[in-house]
Amino acid sequence: MRNIPAIIGAMDSEISMYLDHAKILNKKQWQEFTFYEVELDGEACVVCKSGIGKVIAAMVCQKLMDLYEPSCVIFTGVAGALNPILDIGDVVVSQDCIQHDIDGRALGFERGMLLFSEKKIFPANEKLIELAMEAKIDGHRLIKGRILTGDQFFTHKDIEEHSYITEEMNGDCIEMEGAAIAVVCTENKKPFVIVRTVSDKADGSAAADFNRIHHLVAGNSHAIIRQILPKLADIAD
Repeated sequence: MRNIPAIIGAMDSEISMYLDHAKILNKKQWQEFTFYEVELDGEACVVCKSGIGKVIAAMVCQKLMDLYEPSCVIFTGVAGALNPILDIGDVVVSQDCIQHDIDGRALGFERGMLLFSEKKIFPANEKLIELAMEAKIDGHRLIKGRILTGDQFFTHKDIEEHSYITEEMNGDCIEMEGAAIAVVCTENKKPFVIVRTVSDKADGSAAADFNRIHHLVAGNSHAIIRQILPKLADIAD
């Protein structure tokens, strides 16, 4: 199966809802990673779990590119809120992504910029953003915003110690895979969007919130993607 949409989540809980509602047509195994070729709501797509963190997410995304040459990539899951208007269960659709933990300032580069390049901000596909923003979720806010990515789980104390995350980079939410996926998709010239549900507010209870309810609030991202999946036929490379 080639040129079909791809859905990636970092954890089992972030892809299980798709698999539970899909007809599994085939599986491809690579190392410990499984790529599920499915029919979901009458549409063919591929679903996989990347694992947590930038390196493993990028590695799995590139393997998916090589195996399927997907028409587009949607990364789904949960994130910590940075924007004060966001509450648990609200959803952020990526306008763009930045890796907040890249810091080459000592060499004259802006924080977040890939060293010896001009690449820092990775915009999502406008049509995918539009489709996601047209989706409906009950009782929660849906916003278009900036997603920051790094290999750290941030609490409120961490945010205070790294004020550039909100003051300089203007992030709306923070997570551990999205911008890495964005880099891979951009280099492969594939449309992408990141859809993240707020599972914690990066405050003093962040870890407790995340562990307690991330599998529940991931359902809001799932609901949005299920709504846009049938509309992806005209997404061009």
